[in-house]
Amino acid sequence: MRLLYLVRHAQASFGKRDYDALSDLGHEQSRVLGRALADRQIVPDVVIRGELRRHRETADGILAGLTDADADADADAAASVPVEVDAGWDEFDFQHVVEVHKPLYRSRTVMLADLARSRTPRQRFQEIFEDATARWTGGESDDDYRESFPAFTDRIQAALLAAAARTPEGGTAIVVTSGGPIGLAASHLLAGDASLWVPLNKVAVNTAITKVINGRSGLTLSSYNDHSHVEHDRRLLTYR
Repeated sequence: MRLLYLVRHAQASFGKRDYDALSDLGHEQSRVLGRALADRQIVPDVVIRGELRRHRETADGILAGLTDADADADADAAASVPVEVDAGWDEFDFQHVVEVHKPLYRSRTVMLADLARSRTPRQRFQEIFEDATARWTGGESDDDYRESFPAFTDRIQAALLAAAARTPEGGTAIVVTSGGPIGLAASHLLAGDASLWVPLNKVAVNTAITKVINGRSGLTLSSYNDHSHVEHDRRLLTYR
């Protein structure tokens, strides 16, 4: 049996010029997760991450947290964990999906000014984001996008199978990615299609763990969005 832990990246910098960089809190979240894994004596045989900056910084933080472990043997093992990059785990280009839905948002200045007119800019962006992804997933405008939703689905399924194959027998892999890929993978494992993707994606917590078992019967979803490692401190519990 092999184990895959799919980890959503830590908090990125929403509203900043470089969204892809982790916030200060995000760096803290990733180290907290690493220490929590060490406490559970979970030291991966391999870490696989997407190529985005928030994936890299989250993976680095997890490994740093693992090496903070009290047990020297675990710390030494964590320090030698290989890290592999697989762009198949990258998030879909949500900015492009939003811009197709609202072309004026191709200007960052216009987008921020429009959101600022709302008393709740984060909530307003979420509403626009949901409308934009509904159009993207609807299947009637696939040619409008650089990556259609079916193409995104195929990419994530291929990345999941590749990660499962990369995990040694009896071993463990940590995959650092984003909420979209994790929700899509979970939906396919549960329902055999993407029908659960939207509700699963809505509740994804930063640094939450989704556990997938790779056994004789194939891949099975064991748990989704486990964020018990941040529940002790409400400040650490974030969704974007």
